[in-house]
Amino acid sequence: MWVFALFDLPTDTKRARFHYTRFRKALMKDGFTMMQYSVYIRHCASDENAQVHIQRAKQALPPEGEVRLIQITDKQFGRMQVFYGKTRTPTESAPAQIELF
Repeated sequence: MWVFALFDLPTDTKRARFHYTRFRKALMKDGFTMMQYSVYIRHCASDENAQVHIQRAKQALPPEGEVRLIQITDKQFGRMQVFYGKTRTPTESAPAQIELF
């Protein structure tokens, strides 16, 4: 599973920038990485694990702005088409899973 956090937060005042920074840092502390500006992603081993990280993101929501949380499967993520200009590049692969014996 992949969890996407997409957000459009105000940065016009010092207080708004503080809340923007706090939300962004909370995402990164929880293992999200920046995919694009204001688009952060996190790979999760299962639906249950994804729900945990969605709840953590919801707890860090700033008082203003728009945040969208989307959950997709590895298969859906793999069908993403990525372009740099007109050149298509391969989609990122999921991180390797830790195996315990």
